[in-house]
Amino acid sequence: MDLENLDKWAKIKGIKVLGTGDFTHPEWFKSLKEKLKSAEAGLFQLKSGNSETRFILTAEISCIYSKNNRVRKIHIIVFAPSFEAVDNINARLGWIGNLKSDGRPILGLDAKELAKIVLGASEDCLVVPAHAWTPWFSVFGSKSGFNSIEECFEDYSKYIYAIETGLSSDPAMNWRLSALDKIALISNSDAHSPSKIGREANVFDLPFLSYDSIITAIKTKDPQNFLHTIEFFPEEGKYHYDGHRSCEIVLSPEESKKYNNICPTCGKPLTIGVMNRVEELADRPAFDKSSAGKPQNAVSFKSLVPLGEIIAESLGVGVASKQVQKEYKNIIKNFGNEFKILLDATRQELESAALPEIAEGIIRVREGRVSIEPGYDGVYGKVMIFSQSERKDILKQKTLF
Repeated sequence: MDLENLDKWAKIKGIKVLGTGDFTHPEWFKSLKEKLKSAEAGLFQLKSGNSETRFILTAEISCIYSKNNRVRKIHIIVFAPSFEAVDNINARLGWIGNLKSDGRPILGLDAKELAKIVLGASEDCLVVPAHAWTPWFSVFGSKSGFNSIEECFEDYSKYIYAIETGLSSDPAMNWRLSALDKIALISNSDAHSPSKIGREANVFDLPFLSYDSIITAIKTKDPQNFLHTIEFFPEEGKYHYDGHRSCEIVLSPEESKKYNNICPTCGKPLTIGVMNRVEELADRPAFDKSSAGKPQNAVSFKSLVPLGEIIAESLGVGVASKQVQKEYKNIIKNFGNEFKILLDATRQELESAALPEIAEGIIRVREGRVSIEPGYDGVYGKVMIFSQSERKDILKQKTLF
């Protein structure tokens, strides 16, 4: 996950602007200063070579503190316009906690106070609650969050222009809260390895590229500039449904109510997932698949499955298998990048460059023709593109061929 490999994988995925992550960590920030040079205003590129990948300065910070007689655990993403602003932020945060201990530092700091420090360093910074619905570490989390942005940030809530939907929720789920109509819903993949970059993303069409143009598009939610987000199917996220991993119990919100949110196997409280929490706070009914009647000025979205997972599911093998790696490299070589394949390539183009079952898998995902066993309590959901009978037919065709 060094800058050179982030740059390499951004190209493979089809990403133009990539967050640096972890700018609070002294060693990583030192590396950013050494290896990056200014490109467009507020954006950076590698000093070596002439790469088209741009980096935007970002970090995720974990705030753990007590408020209103409850322990709160909130993850916050910070976007910054310059190294100078980051220097200022890091100096202030360094007085509060140990920034060397982790890429995502844990600070005993109220989220509101963090916003005050960040915006005090530069009013051009953007403060965004991360993966806003996950149970343990988020602004709306069932275990340690709040019921509203105002409850969390108080008088600084007017400076919260966006929240991150996270893997376990999508915009349609968030639209159910009228209180979020004024908030931009952004999607960023929390990549823990280069190949997972771009699981979620934001798509812009800007008159010119700069830090300010990106942040302004988010703040204003202008549909001419902020086109749509790219999302996981939320059921695939690790906290979509309620459950208990150790007991292998997974329940819908309706089923959990029958058990009074208590695990029927061990008798301990269930980990309440994102869907249940949305149901609890929502003041609107669920939106249908077409997103008909979505809130005015809401940014649209597209749900996708990463290409490696589609290939693995199409071939009936594991994602890490050599066969998947081979097919992945082959199809990327033909099209240039992953988003081009997942979003734009026609069926004819796909069938000419990939195995027919892979081409069919990509089209089905694009059209939302998938079934998913929902994720729960830290376990990813399982996406199924083909039924068992279809898979048998595919294997028969392969054998015959």
